[in-house]
Amino acid sequence: MSTWQIVRVVAGSFILLSLALGIPGSPIYLSQWWLAFTAFVGANLLQSGLTRWCLMESLLAKLGLRREA
Repeated sequence: MSTWQIVRVVAGSFILLSLALGIPGSPIYLSQWWLAFTAFVGANLLQSGLTRWCLMESLLAKLGLRREA
């Protein structure tokens, strides 16, 4: 997988997990404060889409993963 694919898989996983932890009807509900993490991930996705720069993608590239598919 390339860095952009890994970033999207991780972001999507974080969003789904934090929603499951933050929505009161969920079987694994802990606290509504988990929804703040969902907002944080969404804001970072928005920022990376507008600026074309993502810290996680840069770190993955430095670890030797390929940038493009």
